[in-house]
Amino acid sequence: MLVHHEEAAAFMATGYAKATGRIGVCLATSGPGGIHLLNGLYDAKLDHVPVLAITGMQETSVLGTGYQQEVHLDRLYADVAEYNMMITNPAQLPSLVDQAVRTAYARRGVAHLTLPNDLQVAEADAEPYAHVAPARTPNTAPVYLQPPGIPRQEDVEWAADVLNRAERPAVLVGQGALHARREVLAVAEALGAPVVKTLPGKAVVPDDSPYTTGGIGLLGTRPSEELMEEADVLLMVGTNFPYSKFLPEPGRARVVQFEADPVRAGARIATDVPVVCDAREGLAALLPLLTRRGDSPHLAKYQKMMAKWRADMKSLENPGRDPVAPQYAVSVLDDLAADDAILTCDSGTVATWAARHWHIRGEREFYLSGTLASMANGLPYALA
Repeated sequence: MLVHHEEAAAFMATGYAKATGRIGVCLATSGPGGIHLLNGLYDAKLDHVPVLAITGMQETSVLGTGYQQEVHLDRLYADVAEYNMMITNPAQLPSLVDQAVRTAYARRGVAHLTLPNDLQVAEADAEPYAHVAPARTPNTAPVYLQPPGIPRQEDVEWAADVLNRAERPAVLVGQGALHARREVLAVAEALGAPVVKTLPGKAVVPDDSPYTTGGIGLLGTRPSEELMEEADVLLMVGTNFPYSKFLPEPGRARVVQFEADPVRAGARIATDVPVVCDAREGLAALLPLLTRRGDSPHLAKYQKMMAKWRADMKSLENPGRDPVAPQYAVSVLDDLAADDAILTCDSGTVATWAARHWHIRGEREFYLSGTLASMANGLPYALA
């Protein structure tokens, strides 16, 4: 699809990856064209979605001479890309494309290939160089195998022991749990635990669920804020929420974390039980080990608080204000949109209205775009 600006191409590729889970692809020319991709590519990097960026480069014969718009994009992309390579021989392309795509999927980030102009017009099977020793380009296949997401049994048993001892449990879910709604709700029911959602994880649990207290931070709710202060055990699932000031203070609560990336396990708060696994597979393994509770006064307390919060938010959707209240505008959109609609918005104040007045129901989805998208749900709490 053609766009008017390269930045839009990168955001479109990122949006496609967020919405489908499949790799998004964007292309740009050399120099300033490739530079313009960066804003959208950082969105992919920060929100951990697979994107392949393909850029141009000046002919190899003039590289290093200060030729027109000569920018070494492979160096420029060193921070944003998980895989980053300049093609110097057409024979490389099949295997390096495979490597780039696999890396983008495996590391949930950006892969970048840049092709000098002379390689772009070369024959696909061209082999311009004589090799000193016999060599053959790897013959790869365009296949990506999803790594297993089943946790170690001893880790799940350890997690269950801590959670079963909780008196005031809480669950914090992020975008890594978007595919695990049923399991998240089942765990919340078993524990009698309220569920807090990061903004990228807004669609994990429906907003009318009796188990959720909504979001966290500026775009969140007062019940979620108080829950983070009161909880004695916090279960974090599929979230890399960066603003630890909104999490329980050190030593106040024990923490169990289900995280797909070993590097991120325990990266935001001291974690008593880090469990490396896929969110859905990990929670499915956990459920049989949980001691189911009856009526939970802890959960009932937050259900009552959320009823008041929802009434307060409804009162802001006033159609009689002049100029029109933005909360009302979003509420009309919320009423008219289908139950499988996807809403996306930029970061900033508009995200506050969307977070609070666009309700997840049915198969609805929500995506926050913009380079600072991952940061927006951590701004200081304020009542609208």
